[in-house]
Amino acid sequence: RGCGQCEIDQCDGSVGYGGSPDESGETTLDAMIMDGNTMDVGAVADLRHIKNAIGVARKVMEYTKHTLLVGESASLFAVRMGFPYEDLTTQKSLSVYSKWLNQSCQPNYWKNVVPDSSKSCGPYKRPEKVTCKEEQTISQRSVHNHDTIGMIVIGESGTVASGTSTNGAAHKIPGRVGDSPIAGAGSYADSTAGGAAATGDGDIMMRFLPSYQAVEYMRMGTDPTVACQKVISRIQKYAPKFFGAVICANTTGSYGAACNKIPGFTQFHFMVSSPSLNQPTEQVVECI
Repeated sequence: RGCGQCEIDQCDGSVGYGGSPDESGETTLDAMIMDGNTMDVGAVADLRHIKNAIGVARKVMEYTKHTLLVGESASLFAVRMGFPYEDLTTQKSLSVYSKWLNQSCQPNYWKNVVPDSSKSCGPYKRPEKVTCKEEQTISQRSVHNHDTIGMIVIGESGTVASGTSTNGAAHKIPGRVGDSPIAGAGSYADSTAGGAAATGDGDIMMRFLPSYQAVEYMRMGTDPTVACQKVISRIQKYAPKFFGAVICANTTGSYGAACNKIPGFTQFHFMVSSPSLNQPTEQVVECI
């Protein structure tokens, strides 16, 4: 319900319909939900024309023996499950898209192609003679063009559940799926250890399964804050300038977060709600 509310509210423009149009101007959604008691997962990726992505993910978990459904086929499944088929494009996403076209399709996610993707729009193809130049070290994308709602919930009895929902990276190549709907990457829940969720540059982060790794650190007794920090440090070794953060909570209700410090992103804000707090409270951590 928490992630679903964000889909309705179009949180930050990075969750739900009308945000982060891809290279062809379409908004597509990724989401997952995980039950830490049974280790069941339901997920959807590249979901088109359906607004309630995490709702569909839950139906994948409850009504199929699968874990992940993708693309137009996932939309057909959603319609069977009673979700309305509707346009995810809004005036706002159309204007973001046309502005991007007008600035020579910058930034984008192509490399080593012709024409030069750092200067002009496509269609791109691979050059006749391949010269692979080192990828730019600093990501062109702004810190604000990719985010996700990630939630970890610890029930009264210690049950852990997690979920994510996002519309992915703005101007992504159609068909791109990031970390959010991948169990162990976008989020992970295990009622014997804890839960974690990640946000940021999913293309890089998903290679490290940060949520799974954080939960495994907590299983070994590592404090949630330290577990999150260790995960960020592991990614830093390979991608020092990546944009990302991880939240962690263990079965006793202890929690923490960590983020990678880059220009324009030196703190990470997250919300906590618990019986010991009178109301949901915003917490801040300094990035490492």
